[in-house]
Amino acid sequence: MVTWIVTGGAGFIGSNFVQLALAETDVRVVVVDSLTYAGNLQNLGSLANDPRFHFVQADIADATAVDQIFRDYGPSAVLNFAAESHVDRSIDAPGTFLQTNVVGTFTLLEAARDQLRRLGSRASDFRFLHVSTDEVFGSLGPSGSFSETTPYAPNSPYSATKAGADHLVRAYHHTFGLPTLITNCSNNYGPYQFPEKLIPLMILNALEGRDLPIYGDGQNVRDWIYVEDHCRGILQVLEHGRVGESYNLGGSSERTNLEIVDILCAELEKHRPAGENPALTERGTGTYTELKRFVPDRPGHDRRYAIDSGKIERELGWKAAHDLERGLERTVAWYLENADWCEAVTSGAYRRQRLGLGESG
Repeated sequence: MVTWIVTGGAGFIGSNFVQLALAETDVRVVVVDSLTYAGNLQNLGSLANDPRFHFVQADIADATAVDQIFRDYGPSAVLNFAAESHVDRSIDAPGTFLQTNVVGTFTLLEAARDQLRRLGSRASDFRFLHVSTDEVFGSLGPSGSFSETTPYAPNSPYSATKAGADHLVRAYHHTFGLPTLITNCSNNYGPYQFPEKLIPLMILNALEGRDLPIYGDGQNVRDWIYVEDHCRGILQVLEHGRVGESYNLGGSSERTNLEIVDILCAELEKHRPAGENPALTERGTGTYTELKRFVPDRPGHDRRYAIDSGKIERELGWKAAHDLERGLERTVAWYLENADWCEAVTSGAYRRQRLGLGESG
């Protein structure tokens, strides 16, 4: 049976990809995840009885564990979703990001080289797909967009470690002939996103009548992509992408952070009117928008990201299927319907408090 190893498969994007892969292919999927705060087996609960689904708890920076997993399962593809990904946390504790994002990727690449040798005549079918971010390109001005040839200029510890990992993947292709692929995506949103990120944080805070913290002036711009669209793009790249290439995936949905918050408030008003929400009544607030609060900006906060997806559209025929309004409608509905999941994943030390002020580095 064809086997794919999916690292970080219990996280947000990874778990969405695993569900898509098992639903639409015949492959065996082996999820490797260390189950840090953002990785949760509840994201994969519906797959427990699928004989093609296997789970191994391991750290991708543990070379001994990774080598054994590759020997046990003999993958024909590796998809590296595993990463520390929250910029605010990288400001507070950059060392963790270096270990997972750089050392972890290096460890996987070394294991993949060994696997390539073991495959022998089947080596030409092997793929190592590394999932990355548009943040490696730095910050844009008011116009223009990132393409695959945009020079790297990371501005946060998170994006710097992802850039380092991208460079390692590229080098292993050019130096060792490893059949690699890289995808760089814009901001994802959708089901199973840990509520430290903007969209789920705003949804849950609003429902509880808590402040909606908006960094700086709220005019930072991001291009948003619905997670299912992103995962379908990754599947296309894995199966049809040109070895050694990178592909940008964006949603063509640029909005300021302030606009995103306003859209979410309006969407919540449709499904859970503020006048019927006891948390807002107790606070003496009549609308969700009254919860907005401008707070000190994140250090080094990039002003604007935008993705040019022209290459993957031309070569592979992929295009995001969800516009932002439709995607956010589905996302709000999912969080409203999955309150138990929200409570379970935030039952530890993180209680949606402010991070990223650089006070603990």
